[in-house]
Amino acid sequence: MVKKTTYNFLVDYFIGLSNETGNLISNLKLQKLLYYAQAWHLAYFGDRLIEGDFQAWVHGPVLPEAYREYRNFGWRPIEREDLDQRYIDNFCDKIVSKEQCELLVDIVDEYFGLSGFELERLTHSEDPWKMARADLPMDAPSENVITDQSMIDYYQQFVVNG
Repeated sequence: MVKKTTYNFLVDYFIGLSNETGNLISNLKLQKLLYYAQAWHLAYFGDRLIEGDFQAWVHGPVLPEAYREYRNFGWRPIEREDLDQRYIDNFCDKIVSKEQCELLVDIVDEYFGLSGFELERLTHSEDPWKMARADLPMDAPSENVITDQSMIDYYQQFVVNG
């Protein structure tokens, strides 16, 4: 069963993982992890994991409401001592389904070890961000939405069934 959650719970999951692994997470990196969680969830389950529209900003996909919440950290790592393995376990046991948690573990395995800049470069090379940016110069501000359908179309081609 697919459950929808809020971006706040997903943010806390990623920050908890950062605390547990010592792999620091900036707002830049957080935004890309949120994006990949949403994109792959759409590709696998055909539905959103979280509400909100990702926009094609200069440095890659951004969920504006989540960005605003952590912008005071700037480029520094986000620090919150209230999130640990107990939160991660609770998130997987009660907030999302077993299948969704398994997908998030795969996303963490694939992307969590990369820096925010590496994730930025990766998203810049992929169709959903490029399509939403269209013909804008690389440094032009944008609030163009990265559509769910563009994420589904792009990432679903990499989904292995069975």
